[in-house]
Amino acid sequence: MVNMLDSYNRKINYLRISVTDRCNLRCRYCMPEEGISKLEHDKILSLEDIVRLVKVGAGIGIRKIRLTGGEPLIRSHITQLIASIRKIPAIDDIAITTNGVLFCGMAEELKAAGLDRANFSLDTMVAEKFEFITRRNHRTGVKRAIFKALDLGLEPVKINTVVIKGFNDDELLDFAKLAYDFPLHIRFIEFMPIGDVLFWNRDRIISSEEIREKIARRYELAPTKISKGSGPAVYFKLAGGRGTIGFITPMSHKFCSECNRLRLTAEGKLRGCLYDKREIDLKAALEHKSDDEELKKLFIQAISLKPSEHHMNEGWGKDNLRKMSQIGG
Repeated sequence: MVNMLDSYNRKINYLRISVTDRCNLRCRYCMPEEGISKLEHDKILSLEDIVRLVKVGAGIGIRKIRLTGGEPLIRSHITQLIASIRKIPAIDDIAITTNGVLFCGMAEELKAAGLDRANFSLDTMVAEKFEFITRRNHRTGVKRAIFKALDLGLEPVKINTVVIKGFNDDELLDFAKLAYDFPLHIRFIEFMPIGDVLFWNRDRIISSEEIREKIARRYELAPTKISKGSGPAVYFKLAGGRGTIGFITPMSHKFCSECNRLRLTAEGKLRGCLYDKREIDLKAALEHKSDDEELKKLFIQAISLKPSEHHMNEGWGKDNLRKMSQIGG
């Protein structure tokens, strides 16, 4: 088995792929109300290109794939893509991060294609707040999608919740109760400054320590691990409960020393870090008919560029032109 180590001796085995920059929601911290200038079809990677790049990545040690967006389920033939990746012997885990709006109508097909598990983005369970933060009214459908994933055994089923002071920090115990009542894994994410939208500011950050303290007043918490895909989250079991809660702490406690991932943008740019604007242009290499060995060298170059840590507290930066929906959230 190939193990690719970066300059800081981190094993790189995980590739996050943004299959589209488009989305059917307009979350205030991610995208302006009018959306973004959509990439033309010939500007993004084809499904065949993505499969080829996954095969090349598998040759240097990539074992885990996560499909993201934008919203990945609006990409045409997404189940075909999953089925093709499933046929690559070295890939042992295929996951998707989705807002859940389209999930129920595709769930069985996604599982049959080879999807292992699903993460759902859900920042509030209150209808009015959901409509405010997403500028759309799909909360009920998202909740149905989460339980559909449980019914199909696409586990562990995770819910990603960006905690924003003054918006949803009054729902922390409601989310924790979901993890107590059901085998769900709630992941509280610190609010990050990403992209050029105006909704983020430092006063809206609530630290994971504060979140944990509030939950610990109601539930007894014990450190734990989950079976697959734990990533940067630190998990806790709720005594007597069925699921877990996790904390992702990009602002208060960097977890860069354990980072194992690369990110492939919708335009075919390979990044070593969400916050590092340096990119390797794989789409250009494909258009120039590069062979697999040449593509492998570009993967290795991207790994060599991975920084020791992110610089999120310095802000996104005007020269960081890529949006989160293009990088792969």
